[in-house]
This record gives sequence, structure tokens and C-alpha cells, in this order.
Amino acid sequence: MTGHGASDAEQARSLLAGAVRLREEGRREEARTVLLDLRERFPEDVAIAYQTAWVHDALGREAEAVAHYGAAVARPGLSEEDRRGALLGLGSTYRTLGRYPEAVATLSGAVAEFPGDQALRTFLAMALYNAGRAHDGMRLLLTVVAETSADPDLVAYRPAIEHYARDLDAVEGVADPA
Repeated sequence: MTGHGASDAEQARSLLAGAVRLREEGRREEARTVLLDLRERFPEDVAIAYQTAWVHDALGREAEAVAHYGAAVARPGLSEEDRRGALLGLGSTYRTLGRYPEAVATLSGAVAEFPGDQALRTFLAMALYNAGRAHDGMRLLLTVVAETSADPDLVAYRPAIEHYARDLDAVEGVADPA
């Protein structure tokens, strides 16, 4: 909360916390009203931008969420957890809106920034599929499954899943399947 007096910043933090509570309680329209007012008063505040994007997404107003997500990730200030959430939200929202190249670019950047985040990798796999890169998406998704599943049925086949994730088109014992 920059550019305002301490009392303004304290009031904004309190209002932001209240808006988050409203969203969590399912009172999303009320939260949206508070957050839009806060965005107007504190347009540079990334935490307010992120929460505003989130409530728009929760309301099914994805097209309106994009600008708020963009503002949230455009400058430093979010916690690591919130930055990951904002990048996932932005990439997922682009995908939902059919803006597949932007979804892939956003989620690819997020995965590069947070390589261990399996949710980001999973959403990137979906975006790759939607962008016409089903092979890349399937490879990534299989890798996530192999690396994270504790299901005994999958664990037993982990080496095979990892092998096929590297080359889904491999055909054993055939030099040229065509």
C-alpha cells in the first residue's frame, strides 16, 4: 500500500482482510464491491489486485479478472505463495478464455520460476493441449503423475511411465513405424 498515509494503509489492510473473509464465506459479490473500491484507491497494490482477480474468477467473470491478475504479477510485492497463485490464476484464466498462446506463455514462465509446483505444471499441460500441443501436454502430465503419485498401482509402473513420458511415440523393436 504505497503512496498513502499510515492510517490509509492500515484501513486498506483491514478492508482487504474483510474482503477476503467475505469471499471465503461465499459472499463474493460483496467482496467484489469492497475490492473494486480498494483497487480504485490503491491501484498499485499487488495484494489488492490479486484478491480482486481471484474474486472475479470465483464469480465466473474471467475476462474482468485478467487485468487484475496482470497488475498483481507486474511488480514485486506478493508473497511467494500469492505470486504462484496469481500466475496460475492468470494462466488458467487465459486458457478458460481461449487465449491459449498467452496461457502457455504465462504458465511456462511460472513453471520456470517455480519448477517444483506440480499444480502449475498440470495447468501448463492443459494449456499445451488446448494450444494444439497435445504431445507436449501429455508428456508433462505423465511426468507429473510419475513424480507425485503414491498410488501403489502407479508406483509399480513408474519407470515405464517415466520412459514413455520422454518419448510417447517410441515403438520398441521397430526402426521406423511409418
